[in-house]
Amino acid sequence: GHRWWWEIRYEGFATANELHIPVGKPVLVKLKGDDVIHSFWVPNLSGKKDLIPGRDATLTLRADQAGTYRGQCAEFCGAQHAKMAFLVIADPPEQYDAWAAAERKPARESADRRGGDVFMERGCATCHAIRGGGAAGDSAPDLTHVASRQTLAAGSVPNTLGHLAGWILDPQGIKPGANMPTTPMRPDELHALVAYLGALK
Repeated sequence: GHRWWWEIRYEGFATANELHIPVGKPVLVKLKGDDVIHSFWVPNLSGKKDLIPGRDATLTLRADQAGTYRGQCAEFCGAQHAKMAFLVIADPPEQYDAWAAAERKPARESADRRGGDVFMERGCATCHAIRGGGAAGDSAPDLTHVASRQTLAAGSVPNTLGHLAGWILDPQGIKPGANMPTTPMRPDELHALVAYLGALK
């Protein structure tokens, strides 16, 4: 848990704010708090588990039905605590395996190379990683397959191109106090960047 988003690490890849698990199988989740105390809570699947910086915790999740389960930080952790949600997506085992195999792959080469250039030139890679795209930041969500996620900004807005553009232009307007800085850019740069990120599935 980070202020105010969830880093999800699997063997061989990382993602953010969406935890995929196979239906019918217990999944041991190792929990860590990066900065302040957070609490991992998926009401329909488990009780709460505190994440205390410097200590490791574990929790077992099991979903017996396919579906999407909403989770939330359940410990007040600062200004955007209420916007620190995540999704647990329980997939049938074969669908989970296909999802994990796709996630392990690096980002596909985008037809819009200009967007990748904007990503690097505007400093996005300082914080964000895109495996296979030259960006190796580690203090913000990994964006390798960001377009395949259901939401942006830890559940704050749906993952659409319009919301993505709004988040890039004015993250503080969507989630005041978020660590993502406001980055002014020309319309052509924004269009190229949104097209680039929107193709990362």
